[in-house]
Parts: sequence; C-alpha cells; structure tokens
Amino acid sequence: MSDLILRPITGRDELELFNRLPYVLNDELADDLAAGRRRPEWMWVALRGDRLVARVAWWGRDTPFLMDVFDAEDVNTGVHLLREAMSSVISTSPPKYLRNVPPGWRETGEVDDLMAALSQVGARPFVERLRFEWRPGTPVPVPSGRLTFRPIDSTDEILDLMTRVLDGTLDAHSLDDLTRMPAREAAVHHFEDELAQYRSPRGWWRVAVRDGEPVGFVTPARNDYGPVIGYLAVLPSHRGNGYIHDILAEGTRILAAEDAPRIRAATDVGNAPMANAFLRAGYVNFERTVMMTWT
Repeated sequence: MSDLILRPITGRDELELFNRLPYVLNDELADDLAAGRRRPEWMWVALRGDRLVARVAWWGRDTPFLMDVFDAEDVNTGVHLLREAMSSVISTSPPKYLRNVPPGWRETGEVDDLMAALSQVGARPFVERLRFEWRPGTPVPVPSGRLTFRPIDSTDEILDLMTRVLDGTLDAHSLDDLTRMPAREAAVHHFEDELAQYRSPRGWWRVAVRDGEPVGFVTPARNDYGPVIGYLAVLPSHRGNGYIHDILAEGTRILAAEDAPRIRAATDVGNAPMANAFLRAGYVNFERTVMMTWT
C-alpha cells in the first residue's frame, strides 16, 4: 500500500474530488460543510495518484457524532483508510456507522466489502432500520375521533412522556441506552441529541388524549434536511388498541398542512407495529439503513 495516499480534504475546493465515488448523501455534503455539520478534517480520502479509491466522513456539530460516508474499492484499502482517519479524527469511543441502502441490499451484496472492512477495525452490526416517505398526493388520514390532541405543555412534559414510553420499547437505540443509564437520563439524552435540534416550532408537537389522560405523543418537525415524524409513541398501558395509527395520522396532517414536499420517518426492522402503521398511513418504504457500532 506504499502508493496509497491517506489524508483529509483541504476544504470545499476538494469536494468534487470527494464526491467522485457515488452515494445518496453526496448532494448534501456542500450544505453540510457550509452549515458546520461537517468539517474538512472529518472528511478523508485514499488516493492512488489522482484516483479516488476510498473515502470516509463523519457528521456532527461540535464533535463527530456519526460516521455516515464510507466507500472503498476493496476491503484492504478501506481498512487502511479507516485506521488512519479514525486515529486522527476520533479521540474516544468511535461513533456509530450508518449506511443508507436499497431494500434488496442483502441480495446484491453491495455493502459486503464495506461491512467487512468495518468489522476489521472493530465494528459490529447494531440494527437495520426501515426508512419511510409520505409524498404529496397521498391521501391525508382522516381523524377517527377516538383521540383528541393538544400541544405539548413543556419540555418537562415531553421528557416525562419519553421516559414512560421506554418501558417495553422495541427501539434498539433506546434499549442500548437503557443498558447504560436510567430511563430518565436516556430520555434526556435522546431529547438533547435529536428533538432539541429541530428547526421547526415545538407548537407542532402533539399529545394524544383519551378520557382526559395522555395515551401517546408525536413530534412532527423539520430537521436539517426536511420534514420528519421525529418521535412517535404510545404509552405502555395503552398499547394494543391501535392508537399508533391515530397518532401518526395527526403528525402527518400537521406536516401536510405546512405543504411538506415529503415527510420522512424511520423505525427498526424488528418494530413491526410501527412499520405497519407507516405503511397503513400511505408511507412508502423507499430505503433501509444499516448501522454498526463499536460499543
């Protein structure tokens, strides 16, 4: 590998070089750099002469939060780049790796080499997720009348609800958090990492109510990339009644009323009730996400 040059890009001027390997996130990288969600020192390339043979990049705000770009022509080149880049960029436990893949990714084998390279530097499979999209022209769900909805009262209320729904959760990230911290701390961690970063009014968030008591909630929002159903949950004592459909419908109506060009959402492959709710509401499973972890 003596002919292999491993280095970070110099800046926006080398984005064209970095994007010579195709991936669905390429169109977002320029905006990410401009907004500070990526930094040139977090974006590494492997070159043979002037030919790009591998690349890796992290996304984050103050520190790298997620490795979400990794491409390599072969396993060995990928391993060399990962080792060099990670030793420079990461000072603690590596953040998780995420890859958006088509629904039939297992049959095509298109990410087998990437996952093999990641495994050689200590990563292991964490979870596979389904990505959903609601598109304009899809019928907006009509209220069933079973539940009423009101705005979230305060940060304390959403944190309380987020804590309560962790009882019996099927979400891999939440289950992982609960192995390392109490439920309230896990809720705060999730809130600060995701919900607190939304670029839309918290007035869109809704509590679902029946007989005067909360049964669940939804946080329709806009993140850095567009409209999303951020968090959707039913309280443990009210599960099994199909309320997830009513709550998702409310979140969808709120974003549709804001002329959303699309609405995206995701759930773990193993969370069948949530996946079925999205499909029933007219969302399309357009992609999957593979995640790996070092912890």
